[in-house]
Amino acid sequence: MPVMLDESLDYLNLSPGKTIVDATAGTGGHSKGILERIMPAGRLIAIDRDEESLAVTRQRLDHYAGDCNFIYGNFIDIDTILKKLKIQEVDGVLFDLGISSFQLEDAQRGFSFQREGPLDMRLDRNSYISAYDLVNNLNEEEFSALLWNFGQERWHNRIAHFLVKARRSHPISTTKDLSDLVVRAVPYRHKHYRIHPATRTFQAVRIAVNRELETLEAAINKTVALLAKGARICVISFHSLEDRIIKFSFRRHAAEGKIRIITPKPLTPGQQEVGNNPLSRSAKLRVAEKL
Repeated sequence: MPVMLDESLDYLNLSPGKTIVDATAGTGGHSKGILERIMPAGRLIAIDRDEESLAVTRQRLDHYAGDCNFIYGNFIDIDTILKKLKIQEVDGVLFDLGISSFQLEDAQRGFSFQREGPLDMRLDRNSYISAYDLVNNLNEEEFSALLWNFGQERWHNRIAHFLVKARRSHPISTTKDLSDLVVRAVPYRHKHYRIHPATRTFQAVRIAVNRELETLEAAINKTVALLAKGARICVISFHSLEDRIIKFSFRRHAAEGKIRIITPKPLTPGQQEVGNNPLSRSAKLRVAEKL
């Protein structure tokens, strides 16, 4: 279920004939909505680093095949991708930075502590480093820093200590292994908060595996340069680290006179959407327009 679909489509200012990039196509929810508004004569470039998700999108949008380019790749390469397609500028770009239910519900992908599976967490399954590699090879200080820097996990030192001690006897090889370890590490009085104790740990490891934060700022910088005058960039984020990068990137480009910020404060989903799709509850949408 695409997050903040109506808001994204409205703020992209879509109309027939426009060329739009869905930089995180996923299973095609936003892509389908975009295509319905830019036809006839529009063009969609659907990019995703998850080959399996992109295959779903390709099948789902098969009847639009002549109006789409389906690109298996990373949005950090948006400039190279568009250059190969001989596209110099575009009329809008959408980034949805969340993990999809399609990915979360596949236990073999290892994204969720609610489903037992191998510790993987790679968005691109052809990449080299998996969650298993980080969890079993970083030393205590390195893993503690990872949990704080990418998850803002309060108990990062305790979790890292428990982890290093536990893997002396056996590798941490499944999502259940890691989740159970975090639950043991967090003091009892803090285990009954709104979110599961392992939430921030899984977030931090996933971000590190996929280098999500370091690619985001570079991708925004490249995208601003590729927008036509009046074109918009819409970015949906799901945690404060991402949102901070987007906010300050937009502010810097606005100060340089390149863009106008459309949403001084991020938009959030309505109560009805959160009720229908709990994964949307932490979503924030920021929008800017090329000057």
